[in-house]
Amino acid sequence: MPFQIVRNDITKMQVDAIVNTANPMPGYGAGIDSAVYEAAGKDKLLAKRHEIGAIDRGTSVITDGYNLPAKFIIHTVGTRWQGGKAGEEDIIRKCYRSLFDVAVNNNISSLAIPLLASGSYGFPKGIALRIALSEIEAFMSESDMEVYLVVFDENSVSLSSELFGDIDEYINDNYVDEKNQEEYPDSYGRASNGTVPTFSKANKAALEDEEEVLYSDACLSAPILEEERSLDDVVNNLDKTFMELVFSFADAKGLTDVEVQKKANLDRKAFSKLKCGTTKNPSKSTALALAVALELNLDDTKDLLSRAGLALSPCSKQDVIVQYFIERKAFDIYEINLALFEHGEQLLGTQV
Repeated sequence: MPFQIVRNDITKMQVDAIVNTANPMPGYGAGIDSAVYEAAGKDKLLAKRHEIGAIDRGTSVITDGYNLPAKFIIHTVGTRWQGGKAGEEDIIRKCYRSLFDVAVNNNISSLAIPLLASGSYGFPKGIALRIALSEIEAFMSESDMEVYLVVFDENSVSLSSELFGDIDEYINDNYVDEKNQEEYPDSYGRASNGTVPTFSKANKAALEDEEEVLYSDACLSAPILEEERSLDDVVNNLDKTFMELVFSFADAKGLTDVEVQKKANLDRKAFSKLKCGTTKNPSKSTALALAVALELNLDDTKDLLSRAGLALSPCSKQDVIVQYFIERKAFDIYEINLALFEHGEQLLGTQV
């Protein structure tokens, strides 16, 4: 997959190059900078750094990786947070752009980047993350490089409320979790596969009122806000396969194949396999990624998923999170994947 968010020690990443948050003058400071020097072999790396000399803020240089699993280190120099009125955001954006230029010029095919400026430079995590996502997305729209945003501590991405408003409340209201099974094991009976079906708050209330509740072998469908489609739209799409419907939606929205592939965060080979029929039905994450790329409403998303034998389910936190964004017409797959990552769910576009 072209872009992934991972929780790891960046010095252990098996990639062509990692990015180090460097000092402008030769030497190394606390945090990632110190960890990179220690893992790479500080004597050799420091000697090379003295050879390079000063590095201007917002610019980047490359060195060997020495003892690291990565072949190279791209050193980029940011700036401290000063309240947002000293042009510091522009400097960090220049860091991303310069490190990408260095990576491209050195034929780097896989790159691991920390969340720049969020450590000792003191940028608010939310601002640092928004800069990272927008700059990575802009670069990935023109590149097929594998890019990893590497976060080490949980606080780096614990930003649901800040970035996505009421997403945690939405998940709590719509996600049917195992807790319901523990609290109401006898009320629900058992499904045909021997498991205890689970219910949302609304469905439990219906049971208490002795109203009829219908459910599948897995669990009930989540309540969703439907957008109406014309009968012609439905009838005209009846005989289309999954990918035929993808291209039908793409044509209607004026999107090229490449634009769909990029917006879905899929690599060219994976998309080509789907397009050529080598892979007949996609994985759930890929199907949802394509629905997001095509900016489909919930009704069309369900229709598209059904062509691959898939469906949205309140038993899947991934589905509930994606539904949250679709309902709000927020189709940025990078932000969706950030929310999925924070909640421990598989990212969209990770496998065909």
